[in-house]
Amino acid sequence: MARTKTICISHKEDADGIGAASLIRQAFGGETRLVDYPGLMKELEQLKEDEKLKTLFICDLGLSKTNQDQFVEVLKDLRKKKVSITYIDHHDIEDSIKKKIKALKVKLVHQVNECTTVQVYDTFKSKLTDHSSFIAACSAVTDYMEDRPVGSKLLQRFDRQFVLLEATVLTFNITSHQKDNEFLLYLVDELSEQKYPHELPNTFEYARLQAEKISGVIQKVKENMKKMKNLSYMEVTDSGASMAVNFVLGLSGKEVGVSYKLREEQGIYAVSVRGAKSCKVHLGRIVNQLATDLGGSGGGHDKACGAVIPKEKISLFLKKFNSKLS
Repeated sequence: MARTKTICISHKEDADGIGAASLIRQAFGGETRLVDYPGLMKELEQLKEDEKLKTLFICDLGLSKTNQDQFVEVLKDLRKKKVSITYIDHHDIEDSIKKKIKALKVKLVHQVNECTTVQVYDTFKSKLTDHSSFIAACSAVTDYMEDRPVGSKLLQRFDRQFVLLEATVLTFNITSHQKDNEFLLYLVDELSEQKYPHELPNTFEYARLQAEKISGVIQKVKENMKKMKNLSYMEVTDSGASMAVNFVLGLSGKEVGVSYKLREEQGIYAVSVRGAKSCKVHLGRIVNQLATDLGGSGGGHDKACGAVIPKEKISLFLKKFNSKLS
């Protein structure tokens, strides 16, 4: 059976993942699969059995100590089947893992100082339209990376306020539709067709409703946030952990903020972590190791990361994390 299929697996939870997927779609066509970080390996294991798969792109899906070896093994299996693989990401990756990925002749595009969509644009711009540079600029803004070398140049092409508006509308539409994969795939399709977020039906209303939810979170953070010596933390019950974490950080005066939400059916807490500009440690590396030690997984950037922690270990996670920040 001839291998003819092109698939892009990308991160579903933010504009960087959606933006990267839309640029890959524009440049190469094919199908899009959107997953969260815990869903990466399940999706890859399924693709391993796809006899039509010819070309695979993996975008904005960082690795952790829990899954990095399995990731390499699945890529090895796919390469044995002559599947062409490109992995584009900006999360922290151990040097030993990068060497193993490159040894498989996987195209690795990896910089921690530019968001994934900017790297996709910079790598494949000869195949992309000018509009894709706007999507890359929006992704840089939402990932707090608009001051980086390539991202800043892309942002300068456009009116800053226009980018900020479109990036926020896009982000609020993504975060408010995390349980609606069909809508998220629709966003990928429309962005790849050179549409602006404001041109899509109901996007401003969805953004307004999400803004109302966010404004309601502020008061709840003020009332329920707790503090340790080196961090502030809060359990979230009626919004996403990532929605609250910046308020937990900003309103506490601490250098690190943590929010977490119980996923009862999985028996885990989804944890979001943010650090202030003054934070001097690499939070992603600390969380990666600590989450692994506690039977979970995690990782990310120096000042923005996340984790999945077993339900019964969340108090221990907070205690040990606070200790490691001393």
